[in-house]
Amino acid sequence: MDCFVVPPRNDVTMKNYLYIFLISMIPLIELRGAIPVAYGIKAAMDNPADFNLLWAYIIIAVGNMLPVPFIFFFARRVLEWGKDKKYIGRFFTWCLTKGEKGGEKLKAKAGRGLYVALLLFVGIPLPGTGAWTGTLAASFLDMDFKKSVIAVIGGVILAGVIVGVLCTLGFGALFGIH
Repeated sequence: MDCFVVPPRNDVTMKNYLYIFLISMIPLIELRGAIPVAYGIKAAMDNPADFNLLWAYIIIAVGNMLPVPFIFFFARRVLEWGKDKKYIGRFFTWCLTKGEKGGEKLKAKAGRGLYVALLLFVGIPLPGTGAWTGTLAASFLDMDFKKSVIAVIGGVILAGVIVGVLCTLGFGALFGIH
């Protein structure tokens, strides 16, 4: 099984892993965009065996989760600070509104199953439902940090499986992937 082979340490492959790692940290793109890019990189390589998709998934998941603690503890404060600033105010207000609406919507639908709802919210690969928005919503709802992180990790894994299956089934053709 080549999925458990340590990735090659050549410069091109390492740059590709770094590239998908960085993509996975971008808000709104996150894992949902990084996985199709990983499939595209593998398809475009002269030797596709040099690019291990299991390693790519792990790198993407870590990259997607890396900002979560910062978002949970600091994003709300930064957004509230910047909402009345001249150049960034509109964008920060939009982020606050999205976080508040997402949190209240999640709370209204979930009732007592709030953490399961958070997992599903993050796990459904639609724009605006990733780890960033889910974590911001958890912060707005003053949810428990550890339970929220576990729910977000579960959601990231679920989204990764869904997006990977879609890419494998040929929906990656939308992104120019073979």
